[in-house]
Amino acid sequence: QVQLVESGGGLVQAGGSLRLSCAAAGSTFSSYDMGWYRQTPGKEREFVAKTSWSEGSTYYADSVKGRFTISRDNAKNTVYLQMNSLKPEDTAIYYCKADNKIHAYWGQGTQVTVSS
Repeated sequence: QVQLVESGGGLVQAGGSLRLSCAAAGSTFSSYDMGWYRQTPGKEREFVAKTSWSEGSTYYADSVKGRFTISRDNAKNTVYLQMNSLKPEDTAIYYCKADNKIHAYWGQGTQVTVSS
């Protein structure tokens, strides 16, 4: 079992930055792929970024490449999402996900609102 708690969301103007954090507890954090997803009302939850546990590879949705950076600190059981050059279309609830191909766990989400 893995418990995930996101933080760092808020209101920011277009062009600004935010850093989201996802703290994990309850299992071997370093053996999980960690990812960020986002969702807006009436739409499917969509992939944003992911970091693998094994080789530390990172993957990004095309819409955030070059603006967002995912990183993890296994010693702190935390994954981060640095979001720069934010756009109004980045407004969403952002969710953290832990996945080891057997089990997947989600956090409760944190709201990010980008004003134009």
